[in-house]
Amino acid sequence: MQKQFKISVIGAALAVSFASAAVHAAGVTDAMIENDAKAPNNVLSWGMGQQGQRYSPLTQINTRTVSQLVPAWSFSFGGEKQRGQEAQPVIYNGKMFVTASYSRIYALDVKTGAKLWKYEHRLPDGIMPCCDVINRGAALYDNLVIFATLDAQLVALNQDTGEVVWKEKIDDYQAGYSASAAPLIAKGLLLTGVSGGEFGVIGRVEARNPRTGELVWVRPMVEGHMGYKYDKDGKAIENGISGTTNATWPGDLWKSGGAATWLGGTYDASTGLAYFGTGNPAPWNSHLRPGDNLYSASTVAIDIATGQIKWHYQTTPNDGWDFDGVNEFVTFDMNGKRMGGKADRNGFFYVIDAKNGKLQNAFPFVNKITWASSIDLKTGRPNFTPEGRPGDPTKGQDGKKGKTVFSAPSFLGGKNQMPMAYSPKTKLFYVPANEWGMDIWNEPVAYKKGAAYLGAGFTIKPLYDDYIGVMRAVDPKSGKIAWEVKNNAPLWGGAMATAGDLVFYGTPEGFLKAVDAKSGKEMWKFQTGSGVVAPPVTWKEGDTQYVAVVSGWGGAVPLWGGEVAKKVNFLEQGGSVWVFKLAGK
Repeated sequence: MQKQFKISVIGAALAVSFASAAVHAAGVTDAMIENDAKAPNNVLSWGMGQQGQRYSPLTQINTRTVSQLVPAWSFSFGGEKQRGQEAQPVIYNGKMFVTASYSRIYALDVKTGAKLWKYEHRLPDGIMPCCDVINRGAALYDNLVIFATLDAQLVALNQDTGEVVWKEKIDDYQAGYSASAAPLIAKGLLLTGVSGGEFGVIGRVEARNPRTGELVWVRPMVEGHMGYKYDKDGKAIENGISGTTNATWPGDLWKSGGAATWLGGTYDASTGLAYFGTGNPAPWNSHLRPGDNLYSASTVAIDIATGQIKWHYQTTPNDGWDFDGVNEFVTFDMNGKRMGGKADRNGFFYVIDAKNGKLQNAFPFVNKITWASSIDLKTGRPNFTPEGRPGDPTKGQDGKKGKTVFSAPSFLGGKNQMPMAYSPKTKLFYVPANEWGMDIWNEPVAYKKGAAYLGAGFTIKPLYDDYIGVMRAVDPKSGKIAWEVKNNAPLWGGAMATAGDLVFYGTPEGFLKAVDAKSGKEMWKFQTGSGVVAPPVTWKEGDTQYVAVVSGWGGAVPLWGGEVAKKVNFLEQGGSVWVFKLAGK
């Protein structure tokens, strides 16, 4: 792998002195971040607001005017590193901050697209990202822009100059740890997760001081592991074990249990809770670890003041299909209560009370689900289909391979990393979904540091000849699909809804599209030149509303997609940002 090289900095003492002065200048505040979803002049957080609704109150671009949408500018990331671009830009004070593959970040002038500065993180040989060399975005705080790197570090840069203010190691990349999610800022804390569930890491959520990078608390996501809080001198103080050792994990498997928090989290000020999804338990071979395997494949609600788990809801107990549970938990109002919506990789959409974790509704949002028949609304547990679980290899041929089953959805999920949107105007969720399945079987496996820890084999297959991806408008109250728009290739980029009655989303074929939020009717599209696997954003600069999206095909589908990957192997990679406005504005 090619090594990356960071921008040069002046002497350490001078850099620290300069950075210290800079971060105390006027910048992004906690109040601004908490109000992000309602303030259309900036985009300060991943999700266009801490709650992750990806909804804008702007109306200049609407169903009547969107046909006049034209490019304002485009910027190329350049170089030879044109691999999956999944980043959501953030915008503040006339600048766009956008991350790119191989742990790069750019600052651009929002009006002209001119490059203000670039930082390229120095990556060592031997990094082990699961699903392409992507990055999903940055966080803003004070005069800092903060992002995670593929060698499991956090880097904070001066927004004006790109100079490094602080840099902290999250964990050992040689043990399989990496990081690619956009950090979350909540109540003056920087909240981050980790990637690496396929390598037997231990998923966790960390809270840091965003000004310095110093740890405040750490909460592991596998029961049996100790949480910690840190005093002013950085000394670790035990803060309670997560769960009860061996309650839902047998033997020593919890010591390499996975449950990575690789997509990052959301926060709701009305509950004071941060919501993180957790990934697959390790290894994939579920016969090695009978039990629920908490807190894998779950939504976990954390009191950010204490780092304690307040509630959890497990979507796939004893996950045997790599369904994970990392998909974003988006809070919204329904029936006078604060709820959270989650379109899980396992094919079911969940509506959960955001305050106490009680299940309110659960229903399929894809056509074919083989691993469970339904979700019991009283217990919250799935009604498993026993024959839908891959077989125990110890009972298979020569103890080397268990019975193969066909499973739907595939492990890439009914929905994966591509974030959905929610419109409080239509009261609908807009979910980028995929219809595919897989042949999957289990194999014997043992943990080895830094080695893939699967214990399974698979081949992904499309379910239909005419489409794989489908954008669906989902009613969380009734569980009905209001409308759908099919797409030939899998959908892998996120959605955005606006008060202009539009839903924007991209396709691997290269299009950024706008459809009517009420009917799904296509209103506009533009060819960006490469596949779109990133979520769009919108904001207002002066009297002009802009829409932006990152273009660049890649991510997990071409790497892991089996027969599906062959179907889309004609798609070209890329790396650019496109910004649009109405003609004449």
